[in-house]
Amino acid sequence: MTEMQTVGVVGAGAMGSGIAHVFARGGFRVLLCDVEQRFLDRALSQIRANLGREAAKGMLAEREIEPALARIQLTMNREALGQADFAIEAASERFELKAELFNSLDHILPEGAILATNTSSISITRLAAQTRRPSQVIGMHFFNPVPVMALVEIVRGLATGDEAFAVVRALARRLGKTPVEVNDAPGFISNRVLMPMINEAVFAVMEGVATPEAVDQVFKLGMNHPLGPLALADFIGLDVCVDILRVLQEGLGDPKYRPCPLLVRMVDAGWLGRKSGRGFYIYET
Repeated sequence: MTEMQTVGVVGAGAMGSGIAHVFARGGFRVLLCDVEQRFLDRALSQIRANLGREAAKGMLAEREIEPALARIQLTMNREALGQADFAIEAASERFELKAELFNSLDHILPEGAILATNTSSISITRLAAQTRRPSQVIGMHFFNPVPVMALVEIVRGLATGDEAFAVVRALARRLGKTPVEVNDAPGFISNRVLMPMINEAVFAVMEGVATPEAVDQVFKLGMNHPLGPLALADFIGLDVCVDILRVLQEGLGDPKYRPCPLLVRMVDAGWLGRKSGRGFYIYET
């Protein structure tokens, strides 16, 4: 494979903008794609602010900010990703949406390009089957906030080739991340363990065992977690938590992954956590 220079990122939300940030900071040309210009403009504004914070903390030189931003090209035209040597999607956690994206990108990307997904729970093997390049499809699961968190789960689908795995592992290291190899299974490692913990914390609140504040305090003081499970759920997004739990329930066929009814009701009410201003806690938007 030729040396990677241009990276396509599909989805300009919190994860997509963070991924674009680390690639641009790492010296790559980035094609950031989304369906509306306002999403792209908001992402670029957030990247600018985050680069500024990194400079203020001495993590990069002030003079590096503008060159990094200049490496990011915003586009609403998916066909523009035909210039990319590598693409990663960071769309919503729904199989149908990601499957359509993978089928489309498979026809747009150059023949040798690797197609990655930032999915936190959906089968890499199923997504790869939507393409004509299953050996070049892989999971590259970053963690939020992407510029800060060191971990990247590198997820092998059933057909993922050794070459694609080696390239993506080296790419994660080049971005300053720590890659951990994981085989394809619902929720991989992180969310298979994390989401049942969050779900059980919600059950404890629903059943009146304790308040959200009390649940989180137990985990912060007793288990030395920087955030309690309910504050973390608000940070992730309660809708994302429900989506992942449903993937786990369907994929593993075990009712223990059933989303707590309180969690589902909160999502139905639009109480999604930090991004909506209300979840288990109230936030200024």
